[in-house]
Formats: sequence, C-alpha cells, structure tokens
Amino acid sequence: MLSERTGLQRVALEDGSRAYVLTELVGPVAVGDRVVVNTTAVDLGLGTGGWHVVHWNLARHEWTSPGRGHVLKLRYTSLQADVGVAEEGAGDLSGGLGGLPVVVCDLHSQVGVVAAAYARTAPGRRLVYVMTDSAALPLALSDLVAGLREQGLLAATVSAGQAFGGDHEAVNVHTGLLVAAHLARADAVVVGPGPGSVGTGTALGFGSLDALAAVEAASRLLGMPIVAVRWSGADARDRHRGLSHHTATVLALTPWPVFLACPAGEEVGEDLQPERHRLWPVEVPDLDVEVETMGRRAADDPAFVRWTAAAGVLAAGVVRSVE
Repeated sequence: MLSERTGLQRVALEDGSRAYVLTELVGPVAVGDRVVVNTTAVDLGLGTGGWHVVHWNLARHEWTSPGRGHVLKLRYTSLQADVGVAEEGAGDLSGGLGGLPVVVCDLHSQVGVVAAAYARTAPGRRLVYVMTDSAALPLALSDLVAGLREQGLLAATVSAGQAFGGDHEAVNVHTGLLVAAHLARADAVVVGPGPGSVGTGTALGFGSLDALAAVEAASRLLGMPIVAVRWSGADARDRHRGLSHHTATVLALTPWPVFLACPAGEEVGEDLQPERHRLWPVEVPDLDVEVETMGRRAADDPAFVRWTAAAGVLAAGVVRSVE
C-alpha cells in the first residue's frame, strides 16, 4: 500500500508498476489480493498516466456499498453507482445566486491558485469548488483538492454531472452552483474540470469548452461570472503562449457578459476587450502555491500564477465589499 484517503487507495503491483483503486466503486484492496487492472492511460502515455486503474479485486465475489439516494452516476456502465444527489432532498433550489462570484477555470491546476489568492484576500470566507465532468470523473483522484481541503482553502466540494465523490453531488452545473450557494453556504464558488483535461489542438476540440456552460449557468442564475484567464509565459505551444486560445475561444463564443481580472500593470492583448469583457486590474499578492500545470511548476510559469490569481483576488474583493 502506497497511500490511502477517503475514496482512493494507491498501491504497488507485483511487476513494479503502480495503480489506484476507487474504493467507492470497487471496494478496498489489501496486500496479496489479485486484481484486474486497466492499463490504457499508461499504454497511451497520457499526461496523467503512470498509474493503472484497478477494475476489480479478484479476492471478492461481490461488492456493495449503501447508496445515498436514487440517482446513478457513470450511468449504463458496469461501474454505475447510486451516489444520490443533493437535489433529491434539498427542496427548492430555484432562488438564484444573488450576485455570488463564480470563478470559471480552464484547468484543474487553476483551482489551487484561485483558492490561495482568495484565502489571502478574504480570509475566513467560504470558497466552494464545483467540479465538472469534462476531465477526470472521480474527485477523490485529485491530490490538489485533497491538499486544499487539508489547508482549509476549500470549504466544500460539489461534483456535477457524471463527476462524483464531492461532499455534495449534483445533476448538472446549474444545480451544482445552487447547491454550493445554498447547501454548502459558499461566499464564492470556483468551478472547473478535474485533473486530466482533454485537448486536441483544434479550434473547438477541448474539454474545457464547457466553461461556456458554467458562464451561462452563473449568468442565468444571477451570479457574477469571472473567467480565470489562462495565460502563460512558458508554454512551448503558440496557441497557449500569452493568452491561451482556450480562454480566447470561450470569450469569443459566450454571449453573456463576463468579468475578467488582470494583474495590475500587465499589458493585455486585443483579444481582451475592456468594454465587452469588464476587465478589472487588481493587485496580486505574492503566493507560495504548490501546483503543477502541463508539467510545469508554479515557479516555471509565474505569468500563469499571476493571471489566475487575479480572478481569485477579484472574487474575494466582491465578497469583502458586501461584508
């Protein structure tokens, strides 16, 4: 056994390779158990590879875990599970967000930067993470979220759509935001994918395009959508150097007014239009954050940290302004 926490075990296999176990789905394993593993991620050399996934523990004939309601996630697969959802017992969730700031992220790593900047600027105020289903589905897999919870930088988590494993489950992003606001008592929300975002290099073929849905949800529910600008000074790919084409595409396609934050004193390109996008310069504090994005640590790409942190600072400023 290499490590374990709620919902996740990491184990060493007999051949020296490594695997993780989603215990909510297949139960725990013990030393000496024979297991069936899925090796696809390692075989393809994916960025989040290096780990096989335990599909079944041959030491048992069956595994049951009490369900929490009557709603399945991972529907119509052999791993479909009754996770229940907050909507089943929450009563009326139609009250809207009442101006609640909602920071929309492109990458999972941005969540950590937003959380650190928010906590520095609005200490003691509750930030809740809503995880979408455009990347990894098990929230338990996120070392980043586990660390943020341990440090008290995230007050609660909500897993939306087919994502699962949050403190609260939600059917979709719209209700996920409402659950965060009304059940998890968020002062602000950060919404984005789990680890392992999908990208193809094409104009629209990337998973985080679902940021459009998050912006729409926040707008329709009368929240304040703040897009965390993905900006890099170190990415080797032209489409992600400076303003990422992911952020530029979301901004070009959304008909909804959005708020953007930029570090004070930074020059912005023509893709960021202050009149249309409500661009706010903010003072970004120095942050000691341990995040990794696209194989780079924070110190390797300070521009990525500054621009992402600006969104957390703006959200915190909104929260503090209504104290």
